[in-house]
Amino acid sequence: MKVNAIKDVFFDLDHTLWDFDKNSALAFEVILKERHPLVNRAAFIEAYIPINQSCWKLFQYNKITHEELRYNRLKYSFDALGYPVTDQEIDCISAQYIELLPENNHLFDGAVEILDYLKSKYRLHIITNGFAAVQYKKMHKAQLISYFTTITNSEMAGVKKPNPVIFEYALQLAKAKKESSIMIGDSLDADVQGALDSGLDAIYFNEAIATFPTNIKQITHLLQLKNYL
Repeated sequence: MKVNAIKDVFFDLDHTLWDFDKNSALAFEVILKERHPLVNRAAFIEAYIPINQSCWKLFQYNKITHEELRYNRLKYSFDALGYPVTDQEIDCISAQYIELLPENNHLFDGAVEILDYLKSKYRLHIITNGFAAVQYKKMHKAQLISYFTTITNSEMAGVKKPNPVIFEYALQLAKAKKESSIMIGDSLDADVQGALDSGLDAIYFNEAIATFPTNIKQITHLLQLKNYL
């Protein structure tokens, strides 16, 4: 069912357009092969994915700092494998990871096609909790910059999704109205509920096919956005 009267479409970046898990795995393949060749890379990456998500959720609600996020997600992943690593080495890996991560540019299937389709119909925007410099590099390397009229990140707004302040900030930056705006993202709480609580409509990108409330609009593939927009 088409959503009427939409003029501005806001996207999350990581896990929605930019395939974080795939690009992250590629960065760790390089780092671990070079620095810790004895580590089972597949096992490390499997451990890292949920640990990183848990750490981001804590960061999202200001329960850990930026520095703790970057340290904990690596320390807990090595701990899960029973592999000892020093704090100094974690700092080195963290820095290398942040440098390598944006060099990979895999997007979710259908991302470019749907952005081409939407660009001719709506003004497109990004709202991300990611760090400004890293997110800009990701978008630049993946050739996404030209699709978006505005890019709002949590550093600019001073708060993170789902805080309504970041949505208000993004709307003001975009010169958009709540009643003619919609948010698309992979996080039910940060993207979807955050947008709904702020007065925007929302669509859940349920690529993992997780259970979700039946009253929420959802897609499992980006091209399904054509059913709504």
